Amino acid sequence: MTTHPKPLCPSAAERADSDEPSIVAEMIDGREPSKTFGNLEPAKRERVIEAAVEEFSERGFEAASVNRMVARLGIAKGSIFKYFGSKQALFRFAFGHAAAEFAASLRQVRDDSGDLDFCERIRASLLAGVRFIDAHSRLYRLYLRVVFQDDFPLRGTLLAEARAQSGKYLRRLVADGLERGELRPGLDPDWAVFFLDAAMDRFLQAYAVEHMDAACGLHRADPETLARRLDQLVDVLRHGLCAGGMERS
Repeated sequence: MTTHPKPLCPSAAERADSDEPSIVAEMIDGREPSKTFGNLEPAKRERVIEAAVEEFSERGFEAASVNRMVARLGIAKGSIFKYFGSKQALFRFAFGHAAAEFAASLRQVRDDSGDLDFCERIRASLLAGVRFIDAHSRLYRLYLRVVFQDDFPLRGTLLAEARAQSGKYLRRLVADGLERGELRPGLDPDWAVFFLDAAMDRFLQAYAVEHMDAACGLHRADPETLARRLDQLVDVLRHGLCAGGMERS
């Protein structure tokens, strides 16, 4: 299901209460897509979004061509600028769409996994990430483009937003785990979130990109291998890395 942006410029309170990235509600030139775009049939809007995601995810920002997009869509080039105002605004919208879709999948996991313990909720979150990559490979590839390629406008802002939203999701899981006594007393929640965010992001990158796999067998792993690697990750979360009784130097 396509997730469309909220109205432009929500208040700070609305942003704090929202689980969706605030980038979904903002355009790079300070405007929403035009009413003309909003009035298109849903299927036509979806085709425009898909064409933009495909172009930016395959070529980055600078090499992306509006001409190729409109040729694929069979529409006039002027239509894109009428809808969004600029190539930058179109990219921002496409990235916001990708972020909103991923956020929606995580919210579903969060809401459905409340009866699981902390470590199993992390497992469920990673499985949701894997399924998202399988179902929406171009959306995830667009995210990776922004992570590893520096020609995107407002790249730092976009990545900071992505990390903030990931942190918000994980912070709630950590808070629940602490409240239930599933995590050790005295654990620094912010550091736990940082560690989890890094490990989970790296796990999904290894699944999606062959050269990020580091010989772990995660890249597009079959269900059995994936389950084993998830078991191993959960085991590290439950028991740590150091041997019991090991003293600090």
